[in-house]
Amino acid sequence: MSQNLIELQHDVLLFDLDGVVYVGPHAVPGAVAAIAAASARGIRCCFVTNNASRTPEEVAQHLRDLGVDATAQDVVTSSQAGAGLVAERVDSGEVLAVGGRGVTEALRERGFDPVSAFDSGTVAVMQGYGADVGWRDLAEATYAIRAGLPWIATNLDMTFPTPRGLAPGNGALVGAVAAAVGRRPDAVAGKPEPALLLEAIRRTGALRPLMIGDRLDTDIAAGGRLGIETLLVMTGVCDDQQLLAAQGDEIPTFACIDLSCIESGTPLPAYEPGTWHSTREGR
Repeated sequence: MSQNLIELQHDVLLFDLDGVVYVGPHAVPGAVAAIAAASARGIRCCFVTNNASRTPEEVAQHLRDLGVDATAQDVVTSSQAGAGLVAERVDSGEVLAVGGRGVTEALRERGFDPVSAFDSGTVAVMQGYGADVGWRDLAEATYAIRAGLPWIATNLDMTFPTPRGLAPGNGALVGAVAAAVGRRPDAVAGKPEPALLLEAIRRTGALRPLMIGDRLDTDIAAGGRLGIETLLVMTGVCDDQQLLAAQGDEIPTFACIDLSCIESGTPLPAYEPGTWHSTREGR
């Protein structure tokens, strides 16, 4: 079997999840087979997600339910990267945790005490997505940030794909707090900022990683900023017109309709800026 560019050049594949491997409870067609094919060739697969709501084990279980052989060690979340950014600013103590289990567990892993209300013992704020985040949570964050505490956002994705369509992401909730406090977060962990990918690279020891994603402004831009080659798949939020309009770090190295290009045994199609030859029909 002929080798493709991944086998020749990339030692670790960094997969975004929402819109690339799955959408909600369902696998993206062809994704499971493609990941299995890459793993069978000895290429390490690591899953990097801006979604901060779940723990790595919960994400890994979801992947296993879909047929992907994954463990918690194969998953890096923006909550984990965010907790690392908190640790760069404060040594220990209570951190106001806005978000789901992924946020609280990541803080505990770093030795912090996650709390749900701001008081005199609170030392920082970490805000990530959680389906149950409400007004009271945003208000507590506002009180803490106005008091001068460091504010870390796990990511600024304005939307994320669901089976019913695009829904508000953590960026929309962070925007509400930013409007109330009059400033942006002190640091952001998720793509396109470097913390998430740097954590994945450190964990895997990657020398030539390939970032695979469906979003130009997060997945592709993150790789571009770090000088990592990128593969855009058209199974999530990016459409043809957005790809054609991509500029700067958002221009992918390669572009495919879906992950089947990984297992095809043919070279990945290099993307030439301003051109896109869609093969949706007849593939």
